[in-house]
Amino acid sequence: AELHQAAELTPAGAIILFNYKRSIRIYSIGVLPQFQNKGIGSFLLTHACNLALSRHCEKVMLEAHTKNTSLIEWYKLKGFKEISTAKDYYTAGEDCLKMHFIISRQESGQTTKNLIVVNNPKSKQFQDVNAKIISVKDYISNEEYHLNNNLRVFNLCNSYQYQSYGYYVSLLASARGQRVIPNATTIRDFKSVQIIRSIGNEIDELIQEALKSIKENYYVLDVYFGKTNNRGARKIASRLYQLFETPLFRVEFIRDERWIIKKLTPLHLNRISEKELENVGSFAREYFDKKRFNKATLKAYKYDLAILINPLEPNPPSCPVALKKFKEAASRKGVYTEFITKNDFDKINEFDALFIRETTSVNNHTYELSRLAYAEGLVVIDDPWSIMRCSNKIYQNELFKQHKIGTPKTRIYTKNLFNPADIEGITYPVVVKQPDSAFSLGITKANDKQEMLAALERLFKKSDMVVSQEFMYSDFDWRIGVLDHTPIFACKYYMTKGHWQIYNWNGSEGDELAGDSETLSISDVPKHILDTAVKAASLIGDGLYGVDLKEINGQAYVIEVNDNPNIDNGIEDNFLHDKLYDTIIDSLINRIEVSRNIKRYVTN
Repeated sequence: AELHQAAELTPAGAIILFNYKRSIRIYSIGVLPQFQNKGIGSFLLTHACNLALSRHCEKVMLEAHTKNTSLIEWYKLKGFKEISTAKDYYTAGEDCLKMHFIISRQESGQTTKNLIVVNNPKSKQFQDVNAKIISVKDYISNEEYHLNNNLRVFNLCNSYQYQSYGYYVSLLASARGQRVIPNATTIRDFKSVQIIRSIGNEIDELIQEALKSIKENYYVLDVYFGKTNNRGARKIASRLYQLFETPLFRVEFIRDERWIIKKLTPLHLNRISEKELENVGSFAREYFDKKRFNKATLKAYKYDLAILINPLEPNPPSCPVALKKFKEAASRKGVYTEFITKNDFDKINEFDALFIRETTSVNNHTYELSRLAYAEGLVVIDDPWSIMRCSNKIYQNELFKQHKIGTPKTRIYTKNLFNPADIEGITYPVVVKQPDSAFSLGITKANDKQEMLAALERLFKKSDMVVSQEFMYSDFDWRIGVLDHTPIFACKYYMTKGHWQIYNWNGSEGDELAGDSETLSISDVPKHILDTAVKAASLIGDGLYGVDLKEINGQAYVIEVNDNPNIDNGIEDNFLHDKLYDTIIDSLINRIEVSRNIKRYVTN
């Protein structure tokens, strides 16, 4: 159901549960025949175990007809154990086998542990919180916490000052490969008003909207685990927590024509009133109870991968079948995969890696989520700098020119400085683009000066700068997929019939939307095409890219480098098949392990 359009959702299965004080009983579970063997039964079974865990139950119970041996074997494969047989349970001669699944962190495959590090481990406000409370001294000296990188550390020490205990807890956690909140970088950011305001600018509109009804010119907001009791400020509290991830902090706003952040400071337990400490405890319990790192799974996984998708996107980077293959590849390699959407910002710190399979833009949630995930220490494809660099044709043109990579002749026009004389002497046709165009959208072919002026006028309404490139006709464009500076797939994308682009968005009904494609072995691609593609992609980064090139008279010309390249079933995977998905998952696993063992930045 995760991958279907909203309008196409169809009931596929059902589970009926009875909730007891210490257990959950599965009364019935079933999947319609046409939806069987698609993992829906496993999903429902996992849901029951997750529910039992969240309600602090000890086990999940069920009964199965003794004659239904295939069902019994399925339950056993999922971790259920036989308890006893009940004679004549259904009717005379119809016996049942009683089975159960014991809920525990070890058996459920969940190895991540949550630690709250405090100066006083007897703090009353953290009673019944789903985390282990330990002292600073214990965290620093106890070897149990030295080599375990499956710990998530919440640093609630009384000070984060340089060389204080709180400072060293975050520093040591990073060095040990553990997730820590706040990390050392965030602690440093608190000291810089410029950094705070710069990051705060990302949610300026949200700030103005949230505080528009405040009559005073000064406003204080206390945020506890991303929550606040101030009703009108709950959304902004959540977003600020995502940007400055710290368990407890205070934000001071001032208004001078517009609201701005004056100061952002961490709060410490010893400086919070008794009344407010009750809110801290309540929000902490809610925070830890809802997090996915407390969920049970029916299989032990080594790492957790989030794949960002948009089920309503008409032309996503990967089709539902390809997404399923990514998930299957990950499962084969011991990686738990969960499809998430833009509404799951608050879940991102529960994963080890984020793989974006939604069309990216520097101006929407895909960039924000990528940036947040990277700041959280996750492995991210597409990383935020790749999204930023690939989203702008002006940047790429300058970059490729500096490194002597062949591109179509390019001109840049600026809205306020444009003069019609600037286009005198141009050889037509030319291709006119808005800098952040993607999937052939925002791109126009101008056949003469009149069409050129019309295209510029239209695009200047969207962007202060516009790009034009000489038109180079070819029957097809090369698309070379590059990952870790290595080509992993090669396609020829042919132009749409009767059109000059691969995609024909403005065609009439019945016209072909996209041209044909041909997938080749990397060994069948001309060397100069591969070398140029790898060189261009390497200037962007070491992530996953799709490099578009044209070959004219034996010369390779880079059209653009795309982050978030299409990987669809039957197209890009048509040569390597499942190996393509394995290659990408292997890269994510390798990046996770490198980040945990060879820290690029000790403050991650």
